[in-house]
Amino acid sequence: MLKSMKVDKLAVEIYESRAAMGAAAAKDAAVKLKSLLAVKEELNVMFAAAPSQNEFIASLVADRDIDWTRVNAFHMDEYIGLDPAAPQGFGNFLRDRIFGLVPFKSVNYLNGNAADPEAEAVRYGDILKAHPLDIVFMGIGENGHIAFNDPPVANFKDTSYVKIVELDERCRRQQVNDGCFKAIDEVPTHALSVTCPGLMSAKTVFCVVPASTKAEAVERTLTWEISEKCPATILRTHDDAKLYLDPDSAKGVL
Repeated sequence: MLKSMKVDKLAVEIYESRAAMGAAAAKDAAVKLKSLLAVKEELNVMFAAAPSQNEFIASLVADRDIDWTRVNAFHMDEYIGLDPAAPQGFGNFLRDRIFGLVPFKSVNYLNGNAADPEAEAVRYGDILKAHPLDIVFMGIGENGHIAFNDPPVANFKDTSYVKIVELDERCRRQQVNDGCFKAIDEVPTHALSVTCPGLMSAKTVFCVVPASTKAEAVERTLTWEISEKCPATILRTHDDAKLYLDPDSAKGVL
């Protein structure tokens, strides 16, 4: 580890490489999962779907000592209207990398092709309320978003757990920068997203953020006032959250 610090309540750890960051986050996550499974019959865990999570998820899947049969899995956002088979779909992303690789007790998908997206938001929100989150594994977007809570639509006082959001241009452009889409006009304009209060309801939050494209967002997360102008700043209010960085994402705070 290159550096550790605390900003308000948020623990921050900076590792010497992206691979080391992912491995460290996965090791800590595995320890947390196993300790909770030692005292709880089942867990409710939410995963982010993004290339930034690849190293972390791969390392977590490689740990064969986690009893996934007692874990209910959730994901935090999904495009509206994308082809159900599209690899860019977040449910598909997670199915290919973890949901379909380990034996979860249940996998709960957001349906971006539901006939009534508003009803789908209510349905998924009700499931989350019935299964209080133990852990959220998440990232931060280039514009400081968490899930698809971009600055224009983020609300720290949302009364719902899931809502329909319009994606701002920088968020959509990030999907091109990440190699998920070839051009911005291919990126859907709307999505279903777990809200900021929905994410922060988890008892523990692991936030994994590599790459120089996230350096500005990381700096804002750690230095700006806590507000929806940078939604990720809400992490600094959580009682048990840790942010994992590599040298590229941390260059504004090293």
